Amino acid sequence: MKIYHHIDEFTPLKNAVVTIGTFDGVHQGHRQIISRIREIADKTGGETVLLTFFPHPRMILHPEDQDLKLITTIHERAELLEQLGIDHMIITPFSRDFSNQSAEAYIRDILVEHIGTKTIIIGYDHRFGKDRQGGLTELQQAAPQYGFEVIEIPEQDIDHVAVSSTRIREALLQANIEQANTFLGYPFFLTGKVIRGNQIGRQLGYPTANLLVEESYKLIPADGIFAATVEVQGQTFQGMAYIGHRPTINGMTRNIEVNIFDFNQDIYNQTLRMHLHNFVRHDVKFSSLEGLKEQLALDQKSVLTLLNG
Repeated sequence: MKIYHHIDEFTPLKNAVVTIGTFDGVHQGHRQIISRIREIADKTGGETVLLTFFPHPRMILHPEDQDLKLITTIHERAELLEQLGIDHMIITPFSRDFSNQSAEAYIRDILVEHIGTKTIIIGYDHRFGKDRQGGLTELQQAAPQYGFEVIEIPEQDIDHVAVSSTRIREALLQANIEQANTFLGYPFFLTGKVIRGNQIGRQLGYPTANLLVEESYKLIPADGIFAATVEVQGQTFQGMAYIGHRPTINGMTRNIEVNIFDFNQDIYNQTLRMHLHNFVRHDVKFSSLEGLKEQLALDQKSVLTLLNG
């Protein structure tokens, strides 16, 4: 997959099969759209183009709203899209000027002149242009003039619940990892660098790798213990993940840690990816470190049962 960090870097294609959106999480609904554009590109001899935006439009249009966190960083999003076989990913820097384009200018200047769109596939709720005035109707009206076809993907349901990035974020923030993973179509993951902690886990017999997630906009799920798998040094291990403030030792900062089973190597400053599969329990304060140690032994049994059961 070729990645472009501005629309001006892109050379128009003869037969571009295009979709547009933020695609945060690259979830099951997104995958329906991607599957469709690949199918059409294969049939018509075209190339797939995914036009996305960064920063997220809400971060620019509503900077006072600090609550929005994203399921995937822009790098994670690119990785997932490449796995799904997208040919071209255009990351458009989102700004107020960009948002003030009319729907007509957006279609003419970006979709037609810059990309060479011959087919565009959009989700049922996609909006674009100034004040979000553009949508399916505007694309259909412009299609004959510019010679492209418009295909709408209807709302996708899983178990009669609409899939959306918003619903996935809500599930993660409520520690409903299993539901989030069902919507995503893969286990939610965190990527970061291993940093030094205060070695409390090691004292308890459960040494942990402390994960630094550098992107401040990355969503971190609710506090608790999770069944996890960990990718490190090209291998995958099972583990017990922890997110929280370590109340038993009156911790002041929020930590992301994982006790990697059957692993005893120095991985400081290395990149680690942690996939969360199941929620085990909420974070609680114990009266002593011994009480915490006893609970961690039970947690480890629960994690192993969940991962291997």
